[in-house]
Amino acid sequence: MKKTSFLSLDSLSLQEFDENSELIPLMTPEDEEEINNEELPATLPILSLRNTVLFPGVVIPITAGRDKSIKLINDANKGSKVIGVVAQKDEAIENPTAKDIHETGTVARILRVLKMPDGNTTVIIQGKKRFNVAEVITEEPYMNATIREVPEAKPVGQSKEFNAIIESIKDLALQIIQDSPNIPSEASFAIKNIQSDSFLINFVSSNMNLSVQEKQRLLETNDLKERALETLKYMNIEFQKLELKNDIQSKVQSDMNQQQREYFLHQQMKTIQEELGGVSYDEELEEMKERAKSKKWDDKVKKHFDKEIAKMQRMNPQVAEYSIQRNYLDLFLDLPWNEFSKDKFDLKRAKRILDKDHYGLDDVKRRIIEYLAVLKLRNDMKSPILCLYGPPGVGKTSLGKSIAEALGREYVRISLGGLRDEAEIRGHRKTYIGAMPGRIIQSLKKAGTSNPVFVLDEIDKLSNSHQGDPSSAMLEVLDPEQNSEFYDNFLEMGFDLSKVMFIATSNSLNTIQPALRDRMEIINVTGYTIEEKVEIAKRHLLPKQLEEHGLDDKALKIAKPQLEKIVEGYTRESGVRGLEKQIAKMVRYAAKNIAMEETYNIKVTNDDIVEVLGSPKMERDKYENNDVAGVVTGLAWTRVGGDILFIESILSKGKGSLSITGNLGKVMKESATIAMEYIKANADEFGINPEVFDKYNVHIHVPEGATPKDGPSAGVTMLTSLVSLFTQRKVKKNIAMTGEITLRGKVLPVGGIKEKILAAKRARIKEILLCEDNKRDIDEIKPEYLKGLTFHYVSDMRDVIKLALTNQKVKDAKKL
Repeated sequence: MKKTSFLSLDSLSLQEFDENSELIPLMTPEDEEEINNEELPATLPILSLRNTVLFPGVVIPITAGRDKSIKLINDANKGSKVIGVVAQKDEAIENPTAKDIHETGTVARILRVLKMPDGNTTVIIQGKKRFNVAEVITEEPYMNATIREVPEAKPVGQSKEFNAIIESIKDLALQIIQDSPNIPSEASFAIKNIQSDSFLINFVSSNMNLSVQEKQRLLETNDLKERALETLKYMNIEFQKLELKNDIQSKVQSDMNQQQREYFLHQQMKTIQEELGGVSYDEELEEMKERAKSKKWDDKVKKHFDKEIAKMQRMNPQVAEYSIQRNYLDLFLDLPWNEFSKDKFDLKRAKRILDKDHYGLDDVKRRIIEYLAVLKLRNDMKSPILCLYGPPGVGKTSLGKSIAEALGREYVRISLGGLRDEAEIRGHRKTYIGAMPGRIIQSLKKAGTSNPVFVLDEIDKLSNSHQGDPSSAMLEVLDPEQNSEFYDNFLEMGFDLSKVMFIATSNSLNTIQPALRDRMEIINVTGYTIEEKVEIAKRHLLPKQLEEHGLDDKALKIAKPQLEKIVEGYTRESGVRGLEKQIAKMVRYAAKNIAMEETYNIKVTNDDIVEVLGSPKMERDKYENNDVAGVVTGLAWTRVGGDILFIESILSKGKGSLSITGNLGKVMKESATIAMEYIKANADEFGINPEVFDKYNVHIHVPEGATPKDGPSAGVTMLTSLVSLFTQRKVKKNIAMTGEITLRGKVLPVGGIKEKILAAKRARIKEILLCEDNKRDIDEIKPEYLKGLTFHYVSDMRDVIKLALTNQKVKDAKKL
């Protein structure tokens, strides 16, 4: 059903009644009977309606604009006020003729004529009876025609079916009025108060949203019951449409309300942000797009960025994903895509920088210069990844910094010690809360170029856990064939690392995954000699500590003999970190005296060193005498450099058992067993009475007991110790040895020779006994490191005994 409106003859327009107009009552059964008894005139002026159909009993307002229509209304209003109303077949026809109108129409009575301010005439008419146009008599000044009445076929008597149809029409009409927002609720009173069945049908038909043709068909239906069924059918269709429309409207309204609410809140936040001086979301997006224009992206990266920023534009700024997307795009814009710093391949300058920053390490610096020379000639980074391997404090990390300075590149250091989550390297997927890119991508963002020098510190201390294996994730980073498309989970696309110069540092090679070690070129950075440590302290450590403590070089002077005393008495290391701490103590001593205005020696003496640092702590590093049988000096390699150790053995009355102490590992204990069995098998050759092995227990001890020790290199030392013990012969003075032994009597080569030799020099050892195959290691060591040392190369255990033991018995030798 529809809202009552003025229906124009020329064009449908909505007008209002005059406020003084009387209320037009609904037609009663009495009115209907009166109308039915009226006689129709033989001829009537015919008013054609463009876009509606008039039903008997129904009152409608219409607006006339055509001259013919206005004259017809005026003439009829002055006369009988009765006209014939017929619908046009085509509403577009401006001047309809007999063939342009329908045959069936409704006789109407003019109730009121109103002159409107715009010149149009509004007339209110009420339908009376249906008629058929018999013949059009004239068409000027308006249409006149002869008519014949069309009787209505009503059900005979009380038809239950007809009554049920009428009740259905009433109920459905009330339901439509209730559900339709366009029909005023007062219309339900009209429906309830209609008593005439035929008028109810006509009233509902007139107010339904039907086309002119559909309404005309209803008007032309003579049988009232049939017309009632047709009306009910149209009402059902309209009711279903209304329900569907209301359902859709409800959903749309709900969505619109939520969107409007969010829109208004967003606009308020935007205004508040702008008032506070912040940047609005739209400005943020525009700024990102502007920044993107200056990036050196290839098509693939640009396409990905455009897709992601379009996704961000569609997002509501209040949802959690918005901030994640913004962080992602910020990272995308901050990364140095195809931005490179220019390399300075001046190798002489690079050599000067390396020499200035690091004293000694000539082999390492020579290898680095060779590496840079290859890069200069090839002009790409697809060369082996350097791994600086050596004890702590020897300058591995600072070498990386010097290389970056020499090349003119940005320097980035990533500490890998203790990393056990693969996501630290590869990043998290951005769907996770708190997702971040991996250390590699973060460091590139920090560096601002795609070709920095990356120092991967402590690569041997990567560990794994249930969260993945970071060392496996490093395989892609350090493989020149793969890292041109390094995939970070947060970035979600490949980033080119092929121009990055990777330098790894490590204290031990044993804990590095074999596949990872295979991708790196190992450069051994060995420890320093005492002389080198003194020079490093004088050139670098002392000036650095003076500056850090706010003093100048005149505040404290430490001469070389005093520096050597500090090195020998207070440090035992391959590097210089411990030495730097001792020098820092001396500088703090000076700073305290200056601050308290007390006198002190600017030139440090040996007494000052003892006063500040205490008594020397490392004297056990010195060689011990050979007055006791079974005590031999061995050479050992540790993670912090070379060291000397003492093998002690003793005999006690017993049944020939062998005891081994000193926190030794399985391999070292096996070396003691091998030495013992070899001596038993060759007792006659060494001049040992075989009965001794059954009468005495042997105990071997390796101090310090709290320090874990393992490895095969103490084999020759244990052999010498046991032979000295059983023969009570003195061990040669100032000799140390290292080497692995076998049951056949062979001496095998061992590693860590340079560190062991440095340890021997610190301990004032004069002679060193080595396997013959270790001679090649000695040849690679600088001659100044070997100054004052004599080397004995052996291949058989008999040679070891001949060289290591004298024929002289120890004091108070036991008689066995």
